[in-house]
Amino acid sequence: MIVIVDYGMGNLGSISNMLKKIGSKAEVTSDKQVIGNAQKLILPGVGAFDNAITNLRTLDLIEILNRKVLEEKIPILGICLGIQLFTKRSDEGILPGLSWVDAETVSFAKYVDTKKNKVPHMSWNSVRVEKENPLIDSREGGNRYYFVHSYFVRCSNPLDILSTTNYGIDFVSAIQKNNIFGVQFHPEKSHNYGMKLLRNFVGL
Repeated sequence: MIVIVDYGMGNLGSISNMLKKIGSKAEVTSDKQVIGNAQKLILPGVGAFDNAITNLRTLDLIEILNRKVLEEKIPILGICLGIQLFTKRSDEGILPGLSWVDAETVSFAKYVDTKKNKVPHMSWNSVRVEKENPLIDSREGGNRYYFVHSYFVRCSNPLDILSTTNYGIDFVSAIQKNNIFGVQFHPEKSHNYGMKLLRNFVGL
């Protein structure tokens, strides 16, 4: 069973609909018992980092997520804000993240010329696969996804970097650490490329 974690921040309907389109059912829930029975998790997210962490705390979801991800090691896919929550901290707030990956979330405005590269980064863009992985096929080339974000993940361990993308600078657009996958782009808005990525995740 695939569970899309509902903590009040995310394109839940869009992700669920895309999964239906590829022939896979998912349950959208914040119920800890249902999450506890999940075989795969998707953590979406749109909005501010501190609000997201606060919502996860208020719903008492962090303990069950830690158990599923760190102990049971089931596959999890973080999307947009979801990938940022995997990190230790964010420039966007003051609360600690889930700290599943040795990384931090940083602001584009610190690193790019905002006169040349508008923030948020809001466009289709290509990804360059940095390591063999089950999510994005490096043999295809030309993988393009839709991005909407003002922050990105900076990894301390380069082995956790799955793909990079250029927008004024090269930034991390996807990560993988064992069973933990995260993408900065929106596969649910990325048409055929997004469908293939989600099929690959479902098939793990």
